[in-house]
Amino acid sequence: MDLDAVRTFVAAADAGQFQEAAAELAVTQQAVSKRIAALERGLGVRLFTRTARGAGLTIDGQAFLPHARELLRVAERAVASVRTGRRPLRVDMITSRSAASGLMRGFHRAHPEIELDVVMLFDIETALAAIRSGAIDASFRAVAVPGRPLPEDIESVRVLDEPLQLLTGPAHALAGARSVTVAQLAGHRIWMPGIVPGTEWAAYYDDLVAEFGLTIEATGPNFGSDALLDTIADTPALATFMGEHTRLVWPAGHGLRRIPVTDPTPVYPHSLLWHRDHPHPALATLRAHLAATTAGHDATGTWAPHWALPR
Repeated sequence: MDLDAVRTFVAAADAGQFQEAAAELAVTQQAVSKRIAALERGLGVRLFTRTARGAGLTIDGQAFLPHARELLRVAERAVASVRTGRRPLRVDMITSRSAASGLMRGFHRAHPEIELDVVMLFDIETALAAIRSGAIDASFRAVAVPGRPLPEDIESVRVLDEPLQLLTGPAHALAGARSVTVAQLAGHRIWMPGIVPGTEWAAYYDDLVAEFGLTIEATGPNFGSDALLDTIADTPALATFMGEHTRLVWPAGHGLRRIPVTDPTPVYPHSLLWHRDHPHPALATLRAHLAATTAGHDATGTWAPHWALPR
């Protein structure tokens, strides 16, 4: 159904005259008559009775009018759902328990007037494809994976350096430490079954291992964070890494310890990525919020892989 004809019908019904409808729509009266005639042919009914005083709705016209108004409202909602600035800001993060999730919750509290859609994509290549297609407006990632620079149309800004912590069970040899140095971790088994080869986080931990001679094992199926916590709590020989801002809850009986890592402190570098040519208007507000609420980068006593720096 031709929405211009439907819009013309509603304007003529409200005005009561084709001439006034033509003026409202900025078309000729002849164009109004042609649109109405085409709509009537398509519906197979008369919508107006023409008189010297104007145009009045027939019974069929009166029945069609509320549905015509709803058609126009639905069409406007459909356009608004994809019109930049009228639709929600769509932001990707890896998991709902990550530091990025905390950043977005803080942004939402500070700017409740901005509608948000949060999605969770798997890896940076998937996220980049979604940004370039317009499926999302921004993504939190560690960039860029060695040998795979960001496309020229993708912008990035580093927003948060998240310190790593060691998570141990109560019987682990380091469980009583208030902090541990990276050197102290040499020889200890660090178990991280969620590391997937080819991802940006796998590249990060590969560099961490190479830099400091650590032992990180990714063996076994990944049954999720609850299973990981159960195993760490019950296995004195195993520990794992987690981000300082990662939100996890475990049973009190697990007795797990979160221990800061120092000298230097490995930090996971979170960056925000977006498309250079069509940023959502709310993206500037998000960037300003992140710049005002996150700490500086490359602080003294921290370590991050050189490739993580945005260009």
